[in-house]
Amino acid sequence: MSRKKEMATVLSQEMLAEGIFSLWLETSAAAEAKPGQFLSIYTNDGTKLLPRPISICEIDKEKGALRMVYRVTGEKTGTKQFSELKAGDQIPVIGPMGNGFPLEEAKGKKTFLMGGGIGVPPILELAREVDCAEKQIVVGYRDAHTFLKEEFEQNGKLYIATEDGSVGTKGNVMDAIREQALDAEVIFACGPMTMLRAIKAYAEENGILCYISLEERMACGIGACLGCVCKTKEVDAHSNVHNKRVCKDGPVFLSTEVEI
Repeated sequence: MSRKKEMATVLSQEMLAEGIFSLWLETSAAAEAKPGQFLSIYTNDGTKLLPRPISICEIDKEKGALRMVYRVTGEKTGTKQFSELKAGDQIPVIGPMGNGFPLEEAKGKKTFLMGGGIGVPPILELAREVDCAEKQIVVGYRDAHTFLKEEFEQNGKLYIATEDGSVGTKGNVMDAIREQALDAEVIFACGPMTMLRAIKAYAEENGILCYISLEERMACGIGACLGCVCKTKEVDAHSNVHNKRVCKDGPVFLSTEVEI
């Protein structure tokens, strides 16, 4: 269905770690939101015409609210302006956008929920909602600033990797899997491209069903401009080439469907 721009109200905002902010918004998008989808958020600055896509971290349907956990990417960016919002402020949004994780694929199966960097937040709502035989949450951070750690611990068995070795396994999420000798039948993953490439290869080598959430720079956010395409094995019916639109067809794809 088509999404319309609306004014969302800021309920609260806090800094979780250096440059990492947690923003709760009251928005009608919460009624339909699913794990893995995103919200297109506009600034109130007329010089910035395009929205910033931010993945949904938590969904509270009763309160009609969404939690967005994001990283400020620069002093003159939209995310910097978002970080200055206070309770009661209003901001234009469109959502929920994109396709989320197919939770039914994990039913009765041993499952990895994997996140790295700013791809960690979307894994939280996924951990809260997925119904599987065994839930293993594997997340990677730069250092000891393991934001959302307590929330993850409440929703599954948590394994942490840090680049500097300050918490958990030293290295990345794949290092944590190997160190802990973990295995799974299904993988849901979100994170930087290097991480997703490694997970995709691991899943294919071991015959594991795997879904990955891709990140691309987006312009329109509705699939019209073809500014966020990714290479696919099959021809896309919209563009008639081996591409799919991350904003419209994704951001979650079956790992064997895309070439990264």
